[in-house]
Order: sequence, then structure tokens, then C-alpha cells
Amino acid sequence: MDRWLAVGLTNPEGEYGGTRHNIGADVIRALAARQSTDLKPHKAQALVADTWDRPGGTPLTLAVPFGYMNNSGGPVQQLVRFYKMPTERVIVVADELDLEPGVLKLKRGGTSGHNGFRDVKNKLGADDYIRLRFGIGRPPGQMPGAKYVLGRFSTSERAEVIDVAVEEAADTILRIVGDGFDAAQNRLHTT
Repeated sequence: MDRWLAVGLTNPEGEYGGTRHNIGADVIRALAARQSTDLKPHKAQALVADTWDRPGGTPLTLAVPFGYMNNSGGPVQQLVRFYKMPTERVIVVADELDLEPGVLKLKRGGTSGHNGFRDVKNKLGADDYIRLRFGIGRPPGQMPGAKYVLGRFSTSERAEVIDVAVEEAADTILRIVGDGFDAAQNRLHTT
């Protein structure tokens, strides 16, 4: 069976863990915990775990790149080469300012102006990977976007909206792998 790769974009966890910008990594970590697997350092400059979408099902590799969001493409490219897989089987999860907190959207290719997605697209040299955009909302008032994305969710927002959406995003990744992109997109965008 053909392997899938799900990558959560992030900044270094030690300094930026729990921030809005690291929500992609939160999704991958939640999925790894659900699959009872540990992410371990890999030569592709990422934390990686090999698992399945379900017992005996389709191979699924989970990854969280080391380094900074805007340089995520290199580790993704290295993993695609390591596993000798087509780019259309790559799912990349990252934060999205233009969606309300907790709203999820799926799309093939593109960048939405997001530097992490842009670097992945450039390094892959392809525009057929899958983007799972995780809404974090717009900054309040005149707060700069950079400051907002590096801030943390409030305790109530995290508990009532974000943690629920993290699990929904993990479900969506498994749905893509098990049922295909179109079925997952239809289900996500019509519920």
C-alpha cells in the first residue's frame, strides 16, 4: 500500500510550543498519541513516527520538522525522497489567520500567502500536496500578525474550541488516508 506523509508545521518547540503558529505540530502530536506511537529524531531534520491509519491499514508517517516554520520545505522534501513517495500523498497542517479559530479547510496545492506552505511548495517543486489549514483567527485591534501568531490561545479558547479542532484535524488526516481527499474534503466542508 502506498504510504502517506502528514506534516505539522512549527517553530522550535522549546521557545514557541503552545503558540498559535505551532498548531500544526499540535495536530501531529495528538495523532501520534492517538496511534500510541512516539515521534523520534530522523535524519531528515524532523521528529518522525511511522504508523498506520488503522491497524493493518495504510502506512502513515507523521512528522514535525525541526527549525523554523519558514524553512519547513527542506525536511518535507527530504522525507518525500527518503520514503520515495509522490507529493500528492503529502498532507501539511499549519495555522491560518484568515479562518476563525478552530475552522478547518482542505485544499490541494497553493500557499494562501503562508510562508511555511510557500517553502514546502518551493522545495517539493510541486503544487499537488494537500493543505490542511487550521483557523486561528485575526489579531485583535492593531496587534501585528507576527506577534499574534507567536502568542498563546486563552485557556478557555483552548479548551472549548482549539483542542476539539485539533482532534477533528487528526480525524481529517485519517479520513484522507482511508477514504481519499475528495471524501475527506466533502465531509469537512459540509459539516
